[in-house]
Amino acid sequence: MMPNKPLDMHAVQVFVAVAEEGSMSAAASRMGISQSAVSQIMRQLEDDLGVVLINRTTRPLALTPYGIALRNRGAILSEEIANLKAQVIEAGQGIKPDVRIGLVDSFASTCGPGFTKSLLDKATQLTIRTGLSPQQGEALLRRDLDLIVTSDPLMDANEVVRYRLFSERYLVITPKGMRRQLDTLEDLRSLANVLPIVKFNRNSQVGLQIDRYLRRIEVRSPNRLELDNADALTSMVAEGIGWAITSPMCLLQGIAYASHVEVHVISQLALERSLFLVGRRDEYNAFFDDACETARTVIETSFLPRLRAVNEGLAQLISVGERSTHE
Repeated sequence: MMPNKPLDMHAVQVFVAVAEEGSMSAAASRMGISQSAVSQIMRQLEDDLGVVLINRTTRPLALTPYGIALRNRGAILSEEIANLKAQVIEAGQGIKPDVRIGLVDSFASTCGPGFTKSLLDKATQLTIRTGLSPQQGEALLRRDLDLIVTSDPLMDANEVVRYRLFSERYLVITPKGMRRQLDTLEDLRSLANVLPIVKFNRNSQVGLQIDRYLRRIEVRSPNRLELDNADALTSMVAEGIGWAITSPMCLLQGIAYASHVEVHVISQLALERSLFLVGRRDEYNAFFDDACETARTVIETSFLPRLRAVNEGLAQLISVGERSTHE
């Protein structure tokens, strides 16, 4: 067999019929072709593979070790091929497509299980990938992902549609032992003079946004530690290493440490982020609409109640997206 020559999948299906029926005549009847066509296909398949698949000296036909290996894998492939036409038609109609979804880490940790569970029945196969928003956006644009939940709405991309799931105002967390309440930006500047800041990595959308804002309001603090994820950031603050600016969803992501930090809502802190569901225009439209409604339901029935359980006032920092059509 030529190294790069692909297998004829119809030939594999015919071989599986021969292996399961035990004779070429029965396989011919099952496949709706002549016995001589079956025999010719079998010999061509063996030539392509460079091995003998069938021991023709026995009755019923016996498979060689090569034939057994091909039957075991070929049966699975044959079933998938048999279902392929229906799946392609359904996917084109938006019915149970194969969908690859990217979730920003904070959403994946807090809302991901409920979101995914609700969408499983709406897809033939669902692939979930997590990561930072810039990575998710790049993957969507190069068609490695079909939908993303992200803090980057890709406003410069004309070929996408987006729906705002919710917006959340940022807050400040400090070690539990620090009882002083932070009410103003001047309080924050004073804090920065005595305690180092723990930051999100500047390669992340959140980290870059917070870093720019702190420079704008002239809050300067020794930059001793940057972290990639919210639970690690909350744990570092809980340990007394420093203070941090975070979001309600990111705080919930670090729920194991949330009871060990003080939460400060500063009204002057004009900093917020939005999470969007983003997909390519005119692709998976029905699934996109289902995903919008599913995400909204999970936010209202799961995320917000758990946030109130951490701190009753935190839910007031959340603004859920309207039910109007996406852009």
